[in-house]
Amino acid sequence: MTGLGLTGGSLWVAQNGLSGIRSQNTDQLPVRVETLDARGSSAGETPVPTPGTVTVVDLFATWCAPCDDQLEILDSIRPEYTDVSFISVTNERPSETLTRADIGEWWNRNGGAWTVGIDPGSELLAAFGADGLPYIAIVDERGTVQFGHSGLAGKETLRDELDALV
Repeated sequence: MTGLGLTGGSLWVAQNGLSGIRSQNTDQLPVRVETLDARGSSAGETPVPTPGTVTVVDLFATWCAPCDDQLEILDSIRPEYTDVSFISVTNERPSETLTRADIGEWWNRNGGAWTVGIDPGSELLAAFGADGLPYIAIVDERGTVQFGHSGLAGKETLRDELDALV
């Protein structure tokens, strides 16, 4: 069952009450984020989502246990979608107690193997209207958010959403 609604100027689409698109600020996309030196990623900067490419955006935090599970799910389906860009971003702020190296170590320990970045100003959270972590957004090649989901998104749901776009 799919529902469509408008709340507070925010478009949302719900399937089985679990997912939604809250596109209040998507006109601010893409957001440039700092990328980290970790497996599958290199230090620098990148736009999120990737312009001209279907992009899976995973918003996570190192302290978020379901985020570990989401990373495992993404890692398992990513090889099926070689033309899709995957990027994971945390809004945690590097400090003396949580360094960029700590985030990179968490990433490596949890099997990440694609671009990982940081967004300490939470611009992506705001742009996607994310209301919890993990948060998955799938953006089409035109930059339009086609899917948004707070909480753990399963393999089949992600495959269905990606198959509709690629």
